[in-house]
This record gives sequence, structure tokens and C-alpha cells, in this order.
Amino acid sequence: MDLSDLISKEAVVADLKAKSKKQAIQEMAAKASELTGLSEREIFDTLLQRERLGSTGVGHGIAIPHGKLTRLDRLIGFFARLEKPIDFDALDDEPVDLVFLLLAPEGAGADHLKALARIARQLRDGSVVKGLRNTRDEAEIYELLTQPLSSSNAA
Repeated sequence: MDLSDLISKEAVVADLKAKSKKQAIQEMAAKASELTGLSEREIFDTLLQRERLGSTGVGHGIAIPHGKLTRLDRLIGFFARLEKPIDFDALDDEPVDLVFLLLAPEGAGADHLKALARIARQLRDGSVVKGLRNTRDEAEIYELLTQPLSSSNAA
């Protein structure tokens, strides 16, 4: 699975302003609603329900909030680089500044898990993460997210 199958250039925000985890999720739900036509409230509520199970802040300043929606017909991703890092209740207690949101259809099953794994692998690549943190250009962010994995990170 290639991240270009999940995310479009329009789904990238280079400087998201959010002061809290809830506000960041709200802003990303609004962007997701804009691009999917689904209810912002439904997306937001789904993401908050998932967060209640455990934080999607995976560490090293990265969060991968995700959820399943009944009216969605395909996997779709959104990415935001936060203007300032925020507390996301991450596993390592570090503030988060990179957020990749994944929405999946209710019946996505293994595809949802494969997409999460692919996102996590891309965001473990030190050169990708450094580039994401050092640019405010949305086109460049998109290119970094969708570039092929180096062979050392592909497994």
C-alpha cells in the first residue's frame, strides 16, 4: 500500500493552529468533512471515541488518530503539521506536532490495519520526519509523505 492511495495534496495542512488534543482533532475532523462530505460531528465523535480507548500519540512527536465510519466508501488520510507542539497524552509523554489522521469504512478490517502500519513505517523514517518538521510547504509535505520507503524501512 502506497500513502498516495490514502492522501491527496488537498488533505495536507502545513500549519494547523491548535492548543489542545481535542482542538487538533476538531480541526482535522473539519478538514476531513470538507473533503469527504461526511458530517464533521460524526468524524469528530468517532475519533474521540477511539482516543478514549487509548491515546493515538505513538511517540516522538507523532500521533495517528483513526476511526471507522459507516458511510465512508474507502480509506482516506489527512495530515497536519501543527504550528506548535501540543500535549496529546502520547505514550512517551512528548508533545505532538505531526498528526496523520486515517479514516476507514466500517468493514475495512485488515486494510485499515495495513494502512496504519504503512503510515507508522513512513513516520518512523528519520529523514521523512525531519523534512516534515522543517518545511511549511504543503506540496513538499505531500511529497515527503508519499515518497517510497527506503529499503531499510520497507519491512
